[in-house]
Amino acid sequence: MSRLDQQMAFLTEVDRLKSVVRATTLCDASRFENSAEHSWHIALYALVLAEHAETQLDVTKVIKMLLLHDLVEIDAGDAPVFGAHDTAALELQEAQAADRIFGLLPEDQASQFRAIWDEFEANETPEAMFAKSIDRMQPPMQNLASGGGSWTDYNVTQDMFEAKIAPKINNGAPKIWAWLQPRIRAFFATA
Repeated sequence: MSRLDQQMAFLTEVDRLKSVVRATTLCDASRFENSAEHSWHIALYALVLAEHAETQLDVTKVIKMLLLHDLVEIDAGDAPVFGAHDTAALELQEAQAADRIFGLLPEDQASQFRAIWDEFEANETPEAMFAKSIDRMQPPMQNLASGGGSWTDYNVTQDMFEAKIAPKINNGAPKIWAWLQPRIRAFFATA
């Protein structure tokens, strides 16, 4: 296959992300969002909110991470954060999916995209930490806008949220968490 054939095969394959339905609804609660919509939305979150990061970021790299990180859901599916799943098995499935999906690309792009995905997963660089925080922030924003959304479906309490999600947002985006926290508390106080 030519380089262009490989790139087109990848682009056609990743169209399948539009069919992966997530547990979070749209802000208007009219339907569940799909993973492609989520990736687009969090890339915009990063573009708009990068100025609130603790350090100067390579925003282009953050956006790349956010556009690439969920492609593995084509094979592994979406694992709702408050759902029950085997974390080790899911990580293995996602790594295998990354190998397959990025492997459709020409070798140089496959290596580059896989390295970006691995960096996101490792969550050690400022870009990865911010990207992970934004990835964790968007669903709560949608749940707040939709009157509870997946929190209602999974019987999420404030304590559950603050134990499982708050540290992940605060880790890479403490200013954003400081803004979001009172809104989360207000929601659960009236839920």
